[in-house]
Amino acid sequence: MDQVTSSLASRAPAKSNVQNSNQQSAGSVTKRLSNELMTLMMSSSPGISAFPKNDGNLFEWVGTIEGPAETIYAGLTFKISISFPSNYPYVAPTIKFETPCFHPNFDINSGAICLDILQDKWSAVYSVQTILLSLQSLLGEPNNASPLNPEAASLWDNPETFKTQLMKHYRPISSESA
Repeated sequence: MDQVTSSLASRAPAKSNVQNSNQQSAGSVTKRLSNELMTLMMSSSPGISAFPKNDGNLFEWVGTIEGPAETIYAGLTFKISISFPSNYPYVAPTIKFETPCFHPNFDINSGAICLDILQDKWSAVYSVQTILLSLQSLLGEPNNASPLNPEAASLWDNPETFKTQLMKHYRPISSESA
């Protein structure tokens, strides 16, 4: 009986260590997200913003991306959602367009994004700011070799027709939902 009791007692700290490890990693993710939020707030990068949806949850953000000047998206603003996994930054966040965006690399219905740095080229050195700037750049320079929206890719080289389709799907962000 003593052997069983001592065996169980020796296992108890292991569970505690796992719990402590999970708390430490959640704390480091929270610290990283807090730092990224501060960097973004202090940034002078025009046309991008992101912040937590509510004060109690740093893992769910909402953001906006303005179309770059001198592109077909100039003057348009898109709302995105960002969900951070518990093992961020080692795993990419899930980002999707909430505002419908007609674009070769975005799914008009689901808001899914085809961008290598959000998938197989992800690195822990990327930040929210890096991602937002990459998405903003992608608006004006799509990767037609890897389209998520084949219709948009086929129309890209015809700016007038493309703009018509873009505006048919675009929904401006209202001030109360921004």
